[in-house]
Formats: sequence, C-alpha cells, structure tokens
Amino acid sequence: GGLGPVHGCGAGSAGESRYEKFLRQHVDHPQTSALTAHRYCETMLARRRVTAPGRPCKPSNTFVHAPAEELVAACSQMPDETGFHSTPTSMDLTACRLRGGNNRPPCTYRARQLQHHVRVACLDGLPVHLAGTHPPPQ
Repeated sequence: GGLGPVHGCGAGSAGESRYEKFLRQHVDHPQTSALTAHRYCETMLARRRVTAPGRPCKPSNTFVHAPAEELVAACSQMPDETGFHSTPTSMDLTACRLRGGNNRPPCTYRARQLQHHVRVACLDGLPVHLAGTHPPPQ
C-alpha cells in the first residue's frame, strides 16, 4: 500500500484530499536530514509547495517528524473544548517561523526543534489541519 507521490500543479491540485494536503504540508518522516537546520524550512516549504512562487510567504509552518499514523491516532482522542484533538504522545517537530515582518518572497525562516504534542482538526477520522502544538504537561 502507501500513497505514491502526488502529482499535480500547486495547492489543491485535483485529486489531492485535505488529508493528503495535510501530509504534504506537515509530515516529514523520517526527517529530511541532508538539510542544515537554517535551510531546512526554506527547502522543505519549497519542496512541498507550501509557499508557492509568486504568493506571499506563509507566516509559520510546522513539520512533524513522526509517522502519519501517529497523527491519525490523535483523531481517536477526545477533542478538547475547542474541538481539536491532540496526539497521545509528544513527537519531534520543526517549527518554521518567518523571519522579519515581511511576507514577500524570498521567504527566510527561523527553525526551532521541539518535542511537543500536536493539535489537529479531524475530518472523517483523518487530520486535515494542524492547529498548533503544545509542550507535554510537566
């Protein structure tokens, strides 16, 4: 099984489900390691077509370095008061935040390595939106 590469042009390409878009924008497992930390965000955002050429830079984007199944597992957890589901375990992730206040390309990002729970919105039992992350309770 497994999903092959999604072909198509740009975001919302024909045949890409919201779940597949979620995976494209947020899941990098195993982590792409050939990239130095400060280039990771720019390279991954371009490679995954999160920031499309000619479009404003996305202010922030989180990549989760865990199997997709672990994010799907969040959808079977009880939702919190805001209706979002959190992953049962914390996972390695890279949080990319746009440097400076300018969202015009070229986009440069600051990367932070975190170990957080991930909060997602689910549709039909699959994650379709990454709402945020939070540290494990101390």
